[in-house]
Amino acid sequence: MATSNKTEIILDHKFDPDTCRHYLNGTLSVLHCHHYSTLSTQLAEDCGMFDGKKLLEEVAEDAFSGVLRSYYEEHDITGLADRIAIGEQYYAACGLGQMKVLFAGPDSGDVELLHSHVDEGWIKKWGKREKPVNIITCGYIAGMFSAVFNRARRTFAVSERSGIVQGNERSKFSVVAK
Repeated sequence: MATSNKTEIILDHKFDPDTCRHYLNGTLSVLHCHHYSTLSTQLAEDCGMFDGKKLLEEVAEDAFSGVLRSYYEEHDITGLADRIAIGEQYYAACGLGQMKVLFAGPDSGDVELLHSHVDEGWIKKWGKREKPVNIITCGYIAGMFSAVFNRARRTFAVSERSGIVQGNERSKFSVVAK
């Protein structure tokens, strides 16, 4: 399989005024709003009837894994560095913030958020806190790693080690194969 050198994401954003729907590269998308994401995160944390955090993380993993896999296939993105660069750019295109993959291997990885809309939204709404808040991002990273390495969903466990919401300069994540 030949490697590609396609590190710039191609974004086709369309808005349908009749249905008030956004489409990103042909996929119906809800573009990020830090108010919505912050409230969804709080709701997931507060849910006592089922594991809302796990559900939110798995939904994000499923959604973003599929979108990235389709993009890689459609644009013949085969190189590891290219796939990672596209994953980082797609995260930003969705309005979630600025992500940097520091290391990515088939069994582990390290990721940082240089900028996080969920952390910022949380701080504006409720202030700083002791626990990280990037549940959606954990799912995104798991989905991105499964797409980058062409592995099954639920292959990677992602944990947020520290967060901007905790007063740190960056949010930091560890990725390990289950």
